Formats: sequence, C-alpha cells, structure tokens
Amino acid sequence: MTAIGNLRHRPVRRLTQLYAGLVLYGLSMALMIRSGLGLDPWDVFHQGLSERTGLSFGTVTIAVGALVLLLWIPLRQRPGLGTVSNVLVIGLVVDATLALLPAGGPLGVRIGLLVAGIVANGAATGLYIGARLGPGPRDGLMTGYVARRPGRSIRLVRTVIEVTVLALGWLLGGTVGVGTVAYALAIGPLTQVFLPLFTVAQPAGTARGPVEPLPAT
Repeated sequence: MTAIGNLRHRPVRRLTQLYAGLVLYGLSMALMIRSGLGLDPWDVFHQGLSERTGLSFGTVTIAVGALVLLLWIPLRQRPGLGTVSNVLVIGLVVDATLALLPAGGPLGVRIGLLVAGIVANGAATGLYIGARLGPGPRDGLMTGYVARRPGRSIRLVRTVIEVTVLALGWLLGGTVGVGTVAYALAIGPLTQVFLPLFTVAQPAGTARGPVEPLPAT
C-alpha cells in the first residue's frame, strides 16, 4: 500500500487536495459556530475550553490536537504530513473565518449556516482523508487504540470517546443543540458520498490499505 506521507505518487494533486480539505474543514467549523445551533462533539469540547480559558477557538483546537497527538506515542502510531497539518491548519483557518464572519442573524440565516457547515464538513473530510497523507489526530487515536486491542469495535470506541468529550464540553459551556444531532446524523452519509469522489487511487499493483474511519478531525 502507499505509505502514509509518501509523496512519490501524484504529489501535487494530493498536497493540493489535503490543504484544500483542511481549509474547508476550518471554514465549515466556523459556519457551524456562527449558526449558534449546536456543534459536533469535539467542537462542543473545544468551545467549552475556549470559554473557560479565554483562548480563541482555533488556539484551543490546535492545543487539543497536539495533546491528542502525544497519546499516539504509547499506541505506536506514526503521524503523516496530513496529521501534523491537520493540527495546525484547521485551527488557524477557523479563527480567521470567525474574525470575518459576524455572529447572530435571523433564524433562517443561521439554519443556512448550519446546513452549509455540515455539508462543507463532509466534503472537507473526503478531501483530506482521500489525499492519503495521514488521518487527523483524533481519528488516529481511535484507530491506534483498536489496532492495539483488535477485539474492540472502532465504532464503539469512537462513540465512547465522542460521548465523553461531548459531555465534558457541555459541562464547560459548549453549545449542544439541534446542530449537534444534525451533524451526527448527516456526517456519515455525507462522508460516504464525498470520500469515493476524492480518494486518490493507489498505484497499480499495490495492496489496498485499511479503510479510514469517519473523522473526528
């Protein structure tokens, strides 16, 4: 299989796709935040920490991503270029977008922001995962844990982690609402639509690698 971070195969396409996906992911997060209608579990956690610490949303996203990446060490996971870029780029983009995008507005506008954010998030996921340059730090935590304990279901592990961070985020003051439910219901089907469209084919004669999990960014 094509090794994570190996740029010998179609490097321009894959790098362009990776960074386009990460920028779009940060933009999608900002749209959901400005909707005020609820966030995905990890972003509820990020928002709660942001409100408690006074740090910007993007700064918290970067810090949490870096801390999660440290948890890869005992799991013997190796980050790729996409993993490190995920930690840095998304946080910078979400802060820049929030600085330009005003909060509030009529309910219809906020619903539009929420829908656009969820769809953009699905497309962004297909782009950055499809580039095959490494999963996000939170995805790698799940896959690494399951790899070390083969009997565990990745869906169960993901559910436990996301319910935990959602509860912590809500206790810290993060926004849980209809958008949280909408994201949970829509992100799987959206990723299933976009991922095949954007996945870069492996060179002929290479073995197919394991399927990437649905993202936790």
